[in-house]
Amino acid sequence: MNPNRGKSKAPDRRASAPLPSKRTLEKELSKGATGEHLKSVFQVEEEQDEEDSQRLIMNFGPQHPATHGTLRNIFTIEGETIVEADVEIGFLHTGFEKLAEHMTYQQWVTVTDRMNYLSAINNNVGYAVAVEELLGIEVPPRCQALRVIMSELSRIGDHVLCVGLQAMDLGAFSVMLWAFEKREMVYDIIEAVCGARLTTSWTRVGGIMRDVPPNFADEVYRFLELFPPLHAEIHYMLKTNRIFKDRVQGVGVVDTETALSWGLSGPIGRASGVDLDVRRDKPYLGYDQYNFEVPIQDSGDSWARYLQRMDEIEQSLEIIRQAMATLPSGPVVHEDFKTSLPKKQAVYTDMESLIHHFKLVMLGHGIRPEEGASIYSSTEAPCGELGFFVVSDGSDTPLRIRIRPPSFYNYAIFPRLVEGGMISDSVAILSSFHVIAGELDR
Repeated sequence: MNPNRGKSKAPDRRASAPLPSKRTLEKELSKGATGEHLKSVFQVEEEQDEEDSQRLIMNFGPQHPATHGTLRNIFTIEGETIVEADVEIGFLHTGFEKLAEHMTYQQWVTVTDRMNYLSAINNNVGYAVAVEELLGIEVPPRCQALRVIMSELSRIGDHVLCVGLQAMDLGAFSVMLWAFEKREMVYDIIEAVCGARLTTSWTRVGGIMRDVPPNFADEVYRFLELFPPLHAEIHYMLKTNRIFKDRVQGVGVVDTETALSWGLSGPIGRASGVDLDVRRDKPYLGYDQYNFEVPIQDSGDSWARYLQRMDEIEQSLEIIRQAMATLPSGPVVHEDFKTSLPKKQAVYTDMESLIHHFKLVMLGHGIRPEEGASIYSSTEAPCGELGFFVVSDGSDTPLRIRIRPPSFYNYAIFPRLVEGGMISDSVAILSSFHVIAGELDR
């Protein structure tokens, strides 16, 4: 019995000339190529095919401990060198922007938590500021100061964890454990203020959910006393670590012009010499009342991005000190309860507050900006410029909300940075970028 019966015989590629691709043939014929020229073109393509046979396509993610989220990177590698890179986003399937069209302005506050779950309060504040600008209202001074304090605490928690994870990816596991421990100090304050640690839903359009507890000042001043020495300890451990420095210095360099052309912002942009900070250049919530510096670096590598975050932590501590020293008393919600929710205790005891709450929540009257009104508002989130473009159709739900999340822009340049480098360099670059997967979904 013939064992090869029923099997097609594979063609012997060595016995015939290599066949050109259809695209190559059409391109060369359109130029009026001769037979000899086509023969040389096919030879080059055959040599290219042989070169490609030495390459391997590797998936770095979406599930990988060094991607810090569902990020898929597609690397074409030769040995340990990345010769081509691409990214794929959208693995969380969240649809944040589309959800806004089916939720009231107040309800959508809870969605902003999920975009950057490491600094949810900054997202809460950024969205609330955008809607308040659309409505033309200004929150009370105490509310502004508390938003500033909590935003800067959240920025510190975000930055210190980023530094810890950057160190962990490069082998300094102890620093990661320290970073988580230090972040707990921030989360303890956040939990005391709003009852949650990660997804806070702290703000309301027109104010905040409630005033801070009586021990708030003691806890913040305790943090201001204990955290700086711990920050210095982490900084000393990494800046004197030869292995860490060798892994990040000169790796993933982005110059100033490139950073501007790709729209990089936040610590990544400022680490490349881009002197921009929304808190200073377009003040909101009274940031112009505080004296603080905007540190920048000039080398633009993964080392500079580490230094940038450590410097920004110091400036956030200074802003918190000033805000606590001048923290005013008074209400924390805008006085117009046709747009702002009244206090819960007042709802239980005051008829007018009950009516406002009933109309805003139960009847669905809600916040209704003028039809056709629109605004783009941005704030300085820990990862960069966080913007909201809000369009109203006159109803209690937005016609459209378009988000400018910083990670969406910062991540776009990542494939260009890793090409030509080692696989290990891609880990060092990605950890310095601190990409949050929740900000990548459309």
